[in-house]
Amino acid sequence: MSYVFPIHDIPVLSVKGTKDVFPVHRIYCVGQNYSEHMYEMGSNPERDAPFFFSKPADAICHQNSKILYPPMTNNLHHEIELVVAIGKRGEKIAKSDAYNYVFGYTVGLDLTRRDLQKEAKKKGRPWDVSKGFDKSAPCSVLHKVDEVGYLEKGLITLKVNGEIRQQGDISEMIWSVPEIISILSGFFELFPGDLIFTGTPSGVGQINRGDKLEGVVEKLTKLEIKIV
Repeated sequence: MSYVFPIHDIPVLSVKGTKDVFPVHRIYCVGQNYSEHMYEMGSNPERDAPFFFSKPADAICHQNSKILYPPMTNNLHHEIELVVAIGKRGEKIAKSDAYNYVFGYTVGLDLTRRDLQKEAKKKGRPWDVSKGFDKSAPCSVLHKVDEVGYLEKGLITLKVNGEIRQQGDISEMIWSVPEIISILSGFFELFPGDLIFTGTPSGVGQINRGDKLEGVVEKLTKLEIKIV
């Protein structure tokens, strides 16, 4: 057997303190997982169950990337997130067992073409073009659980050109990491290499060409990118 063209490079993330890389399999995202963000997006955290969407694995880009402002939008938004890396295969995972499937964590940005997302919402259409475009999932270096432990609290912030835009604590997530893994694994079998973006705090907003973004989750390596 031979491939009809050269096989694509596998998207990877660097692993802090090692020469190893983490091969990315799938990217899952949790929508509206902080109450203040749910309010700013017009939802009700008291009643809405978690929902999920996906990005392609090759939407990943790395620390210090210069990201081209994407086409077909005039309203690109930032969403800073704790990202969970899965290290073991499993489905229908019990909440009590969920941490056993976590390989580690990184800081991620869910870049969003907000104008396209709003139009899709109005018409009841999928979000793919608003969420899954090229370079829409920048991530920092991956930290193993052995290094940082299981993250249940800690400051999460985003600065744009040195000004704080988003700030919260990961303990404020409506659905915790074990709950997210348990619920998601009821819909999909999870595999080593899967990433889960766990939602963003309030304060999402527009970014433009020339903007420098700095994303922080306590204990993890800062994510720095520039929109060009």
